[in-house]
Amino acid sequence: MTIKVCVGSSCHLKGSYEVIEAFKEVLKKYDVEDLIELQASFCLGHCALGVTVGCEGMEAAEKGPQVEETPDGFILHSVNAGNVEELFAKEIYPKLFLN
Repeated sequence: MTIKVCVGSSCHLKGSYEVIEAFKEVLKKYDVEDLIELQASFCLGHCALGVTVGCEGMEAAEKGPQVEETPDGFILHSVNAGNVEELFAKEIYPKLFLN
């Protein structure tokens, strides 16, 4: 499974590097660093929707205003350093089948 954080111009200005650092902390906290590859990615094509995070190799837990399904997985919109853990716990962690 792969998490790609957009670092294109718009997302960069909205804090994508802080989002990457927050994801690093969350992956370590949940002890899933070996299960998820975290990558920076150039423009994911959703510039007006805040920092965008692509999640490949998994299906969205819920559809909602911040979640958009894609053929390869789903995209999270309006991600920031303050909501990374909440979105991870709600949308990504349940898909790791660790229970």
